[in-house]
Parts: sequence; C-alpha cells; structure tokens
Amino acid sequence: MKIRKPAWQLLAVLALIALRVSGEAAANVSYMAVAAYALLGRMEAVQALALSWLFSMLSPGIAPEAAFASIGRYAIVATSALSVIWRAGWLRGTLRVSRVTMLTLMLGGFLVLHSLIFSPITDVSVLKAISWTVTTAALLGAWGGLAQQEQVRLTTWVFGALVGVMLLSLPLLFTPLGYLRNGTGFQGILNHPQGFGPTMALLGAWTGARMLGERNPSWALVLLAGGCLVLVVLSEARTAGLAMVLGLGAAVLLVPGLAGRRVRDMLPGLMSKRVFLAVGASAVAALMAGAMLTDRLSNFLDKRGEGAASVIDAYGQSRGPLIEDMLDNIKSGPFTGIGFGIASAPDLMMVDRDPVLGLPTGAAIEKGVLPLAVLEEIGVFGAAAVLAWLFMVVRRASRTSVAALSLVLTTLLLNFGENTFFSPGGLGLLPLILLAWAATAKPSGTSRT
Repeated sequence: MKIRKPAWQLLAVLALIALRVSGEAAANVSYMAVAAYALLGRMEAVQALALSWLFSMLSPGIAPEAAFASIGRYAIVATSALSVIWRAGWLRGTLRVSRVTMLTLMLGGFLVLHSLIFSPITDVSVLKAISWTVTTAALLGAWGGLAQQEQVRLTTWVFGALVGVMLLSLPLLFTPLGYLRNGTGFQGILNHPQGFGPTMALLGAWTGARMLGERNPSWALVLLAGGCLVLVVLSEARTAGLAMVLGLGAAVLLVPGLAGRRVRDMLPGLMSKRVFLAVGASAVAALMAGAMLTDRLSNFLDKRGEGAASVIDAYGQSRGPLIEDMLDNIKSGPFTGIGFGIASAPDLMMVDRDPVLGLPTGAAIEKGVLPLAVLEEIGVFGAAAVLAWLFMVVRRASRTSVAALSLVLTTLLLNFGENTFFSPGGLGLLPLILLAWAATAKPSGTSRT
C-alpha cells in the first residue's frame, strides 16, 4: 500500500525525534539525519530547521547532550539552504528570488561587511551574520516557494508541533523534571523556563488570533489559548506573558487598518458567542479566585522575591544593568557600533571554538531590548537598515491575517526582554520560522491560519 506524503513525513519526523532521545551517540547521528532530510524539499527544509530548534531546546532530563550539536546545527542550516537554492533554480542558471529574500540577503551582506571592518572579534561576528542571513533567507525562500495548499499544510504541521510540545509538557507539571532548571519556573520538555515561556506565548498568540479569525471557533482553540496563558505564568517568563497579550492585542487593533479591510471581515470571532462565553467565564473565575489570583500574579511579577512592585520595576531590576552598559557603548560609538553579535564587554566574552579548525561554535551574549542591542552593535545606519527590514515584514504580515501579524508583533515584543532575534542557533530559530511564514504567506480569503 502506498503511503501518502504527509503520513510519510510524520513517520520520518517521529523516527528522527526517537533517534535524538535514544542516547548520546544516536543524538549526534540525529543531527546529520535531519540535515539529510532537509534535502528532500522546501517543506522538509522548514521541518528540518524546526527539528533543529527542538533538538537544541530539549530538556537534558529527557534527551542526552549531543557533543557535536553545534556542528550539526550548521549542517542543517547548510543543507536547508542548498535544498532551497536548488529548487529556486539558482544552480541551473535560472535565478528566481523574491523581493523580501533579496532584501534579507542585502541586509546580511551589510552585517558581514560591518563585521569585517568594525568587530573586535571578526570571525565571531562574521559567522553570526552569515548564520542569521542564510537561515532567514532559506526560510523565506522555502515558505515563499510553496504553493498555497502546501503552505497551509506546513503551517498546520508547525502549529500541531507546538501543540505537541505543550501536550507532552503537561504531565511534567507534577514532577521535578518539569522544573529541572531552577525548581520554580515550569520548563516542560524544554531546557529552560525562559525557553518554554516564549514558546507558549507564540503558540498562545497564534491560537488567540486563529480563534478571533473564525466565525465559530472550536472549543479546542478557546481552551488551548487559555492553557497557553496559564503555562506562560507557570514558567515565570514575565516578558513572554506581556508579549503574548500585547502582541495579540496590538494585532487586533492594527490589522484592519494596515490591511485596508473591515474589522468584521478579518476578525469575525469578535462576535462569536463562544468567545464571549470564554471571556465571561474567565472574568467570573477571576472574581471568584480573588486573593488567590492576586497572589499568583504577584508571584509571577516578583519571581523568587526580587521585590518588584510593578511591571516597570521588574523590568528595571532584570534589564537595568544591561541597558546601562549598552547606552554607554552607544554614546562611545553611535555610528560604528561595537560589532555584530558582540557582548557589551567584549574582553569578557566567552567564545567556544572547534578544537580541530578553531572556528567559533558558540559565543553566547546576554542582552535585553532588541532596538538598543542593534544600535549598540551596528550603529545608527545599521539600526536604520534593520528597522526598515522589520517594517517590511510587519507590513507584509498585516496584509495576510491577524495571526501572521500577531506572531510578528509577539516575536518583536519577546525581544524586549531576551534579545534572541539574531540567534538562529537556539531559541531564536522558532520565531524566525514563524516570521518567515508571516512574511510570505499567501492570503486565501480566510483567516483560519
């Protein structure tokens, strides 16, 4: 009996995940297997990059560490890009590239050039710039090259995969394994609460937008949106909670005007009885919970006794010192910057290198507030280029659906707490996958996805 492609893809993905969690040796092999899988098509390339994100983010209590994970991630990016390039006709001499992909390559070229001229650790900056550019361009090319029906199918796959992360995490709510990182914030099957919270925030914003985009949303969507909000609170990821609520809220307010369409056409769910019942039930439950809810929200704001009395206080306590360092660097070099992907204190930056070739395999930096980080690293002109690119993405997403715009806005708001936008090797890869869909989605006359 012939196996249909969607079923075959599902079996292949499940086999790759099983390989990743089977042991350290198998974990290393799993990255190479995913890299090979990416060569099979545009859809498989996106799925491979999504698996790369999952493999990197899995909890050590569930999956062993992979010694060659860094090299494996680069291999997946490389084969995904080759898969897209081949199908775009580049290697056959027939160049077909979209405007958004071309502008992404131009921005990436600027980042590489800036790194060669101004970065104090040139190879780190150049590698980070190339990694982000190739990953983002490959995702845009893959999503944009799919037919509308294929896009819908892949979108459903990505949404289902995120729901799977949520459902597999629920049993861990009552075990120490779900709180392995710090003992208080829920991390589910992922390796950190600050990874799980943003993941659920993105899923929650997407679910909420789908709910409002349907005339009669299913109860499953209503419950899923509420569950995401609860899990974000349990993760103690404060920025994620605000990003989810504000991202979805801003999309609802802005998308009709930006798209030039009527509210009732883009947001039919606003008049749904089920949505009204869900909001009303939540309000009643909140009133009945009273002091317990207030206490829980207080703990969410003031996690682990930091003494924050408001959202602004909490933000200042957690990001204040980082902001001060960035502002000092901006004042010192407003036009040149300190180098793309470089820490605010370059001399203290830790760089992991391959023992054979000496190439950088990891150079983590901690920065909040994406706009300041970009301004600090690549200066005023570079920040203007990034802003123009982001405006193009937001504009494209707004013409597609409230779901697309909500994902883009939630992604940007998440980066006001954890600057991961230019980090496709870890947590930042998932938002890039969703952003690439939002920037290339083909409107179908419905806001379902």
